[in-house]
Parts: sequence; C-alpha cells; structure tokens
Amino acid sequence: MKADSNKFPELNKTKFENRGKEFKLGIPVTNAITIGNSVAVGFGDGTVRIFRSGQISEVIKAHSGVVLSISKDGEDILTGGDDGRFLKISLDGEINEIANFGSRWVDHVTAYNGSLVCTSGNIVYLWMPNKKEPKLLEHESTIGGVAFDSKGRRLAVSRYGGVTLWKKDYSNKWSSSNLIWKGSHNKVIFSTDDRFLVTSMQENQLHFWRLKDKTDSFMSGYGAKVKSFAFVYDSKFLVTSGSNEAICWPFDGNGPEGRKPICLPYVGNKLVTFVEPFPNENAIFTGLSDGSVFLSEIEKSTNTIIIRSFTESEVTTIAVTEDCSSILIGDIGGNILWTSIWDEEEK
Repeated sequence: MKADSNKFPELNKTKFENRGKEFKLGIPVTNAITIGNSVAVGFGDGTVRIFRSGQISEVIKAHSGVVLSISKDGEDILTGGDDGRFLKISLDGEINEIANFGSRWVDHVTAYNGSLVCTSGNIVYLWMPNKKEPKLLEHESTIGGVAFDSKGRRLAVSRYGGVTLWKKDYSNKWSSSNLIWKGSHNKVIFSTDDRFLVTSMQENQLHFWRLKDKTDSFMSGYGAKVKSFAFVYDSKFLVTSGSNEAICWPFDGNGPEGRKPICLPYVGNKLVTFVEPFPNENAIFTGLSDGSVFLSEIEKSTNTIIIRSFTESEVTTIAVTEDCSSILIGDIGGNILWTSIWDEEEK
C-alpha cells in the first residue's frame, strides 16, 4: 500500500529517528520476532536479517520465496516460506531444515518449550521434544492460524467454520474439541491469562470465545480486515488494527460483549495496519498505512507521542527488545528504523 506523499505536509524527523539508525533495504518486511535484545526480521525475498543494538547481521538466505511466518524456539528463529521449507535458524545464521513440503507453502509456525509446530494446507505438523517424526493433526479445511496457550497444553487451530482446540493430557496424548462459528477464521490468539480465544475473520470483524463456558460473540464495525491484534500484558484490553483508530476492546471481567471499545485517534485519518503492546504497560505502539508510528497510553488518549514520521509505505512490523530499551519498525517499502525508546535522562 502506497500513500500519496503530495497530501502530506513536510515533517521533521522525530527525536527517535534522529538518535536511531535507519536502513533503506528496498525489500518488503513481512514479519519479525524478538529474541532477547535481538530482533529477527523476515523479508519478501526469503531472506532473514538479525538486528541488535542498531547493527545488522549478514544476510541469511533462508527461503527461495517469501518468509510467510516467523516465531522462536528458545534462542532460535523458526520460519516458514512459500518454498515449502520449515527452518530453524540460530542467531549466528546457521540454518537447520526441519521439514520440506515441496510446492506446499508453510503458512504458520509456532513453538512452546521445544515443541515445534508448522502448518501446510489443512495439516498441523507437531514435533514433540526429542522426537524426529511429527504428529499430524488433520483438519477439514485450510488452516488460518495456530497458537499455544501460556502453558503449552492447548493448541488452537483456526480454520473455516471455527477453531479446533487440541488439548494435551499428562501422558502427552492430544484430544480435540470444536469452537464453531461460520466463516473463515484466520489469525488466532489466546489472551495472556488464557481465559479468551480470539480470531480474525475473512470479513472485517473479530470473533471471540470465553473458554470457561464457550460463550462467544463478535467485534465488528471495522473498515478493513483486521490483520494485526494483540492483548496487552494483563489481558485488560485487546488492541486491534483495521480502522483509522487503534481499537481497544475491554477484556476484563466477562469480556467485551455489550461494551464499547476505547478508540485512539491519530493525525491524518490513515488506516492502522500494525499494533504492538508495550510490555508490562497499558500502552501500545501503533503503525499506520503511511509509515508513521505512535506510542499511546490506552486510557489516556491525549498522551500520545510520535515515534516515526511517515515513509509513504504501510507499517508491517513493530518489535520491542526484551529489556524494553529499543524498538524496531519495518514497512512494506523495506524501510527499517532501530531506535532507543528512552531518553538518556530517563534510563
């Protein structure tokens, strides 16, 4: 998505841009994952680069096509590509191919404490620790997303018609139950307290289930598909893209049903394309379709600061280092900013 630069006033760079490092790589940024104080970034040409302290690694030639998905397993990076490869990559750039599905894309990857997961088509491939061969979990339709809960005992698999919820017992056997709602479900996440499960849908809406009683409802009214959403650290709010405001749904108590969200507006009436919670705070970083990025406190909408001015290319990833000292911002035009979050006197 390209913004029309003629419609924007000339802006000075922010203090975060001035003290940070900018990389103009010209390759679409597709995703990123934080590992400690490093950030691994996947690109549209199949490469991976690792950023740390404003420095960039050598190019890791991981996939022959797009890096479709990225996650982590301890200190290692997991990636899936449209070349059919599921890879584990060390921070030193060493590549280990876990599986190769040929012409079948590896759409989603995730992990929990040594258990590795990837999906291709309608099958989840699950490698348990110290097992060479994966367990196959087959579904009736193409998989839209996968997510472990915080204890790694439940695996949610979104698909057409709802979510299959796989549960592992203490003998490591998996059984499944279904959460039903018509339509195509894409990305899926658990709330940080594991009480709720949320999916994005092909329509411009989200669906959620309260897991203790399987009560479900939807969150609608979006002007675009919700590509990015996440819970803040204590699950008090679910923050979402898909509008010209950051939409923050209340998930305390019994959830958002019958309640209004907090809407955080931004200058320029541009679409929010990426949201990333600030760790351990009720605050979020918000990336827009024009490349600008803001930091806002959810319950103090007037307390918003601009982190990056516009680049004419929509924000596709935001990642915060584990110690909350630095942030990486990437966009579809291949522009990356690495900068410190705090002023020197605030450290």
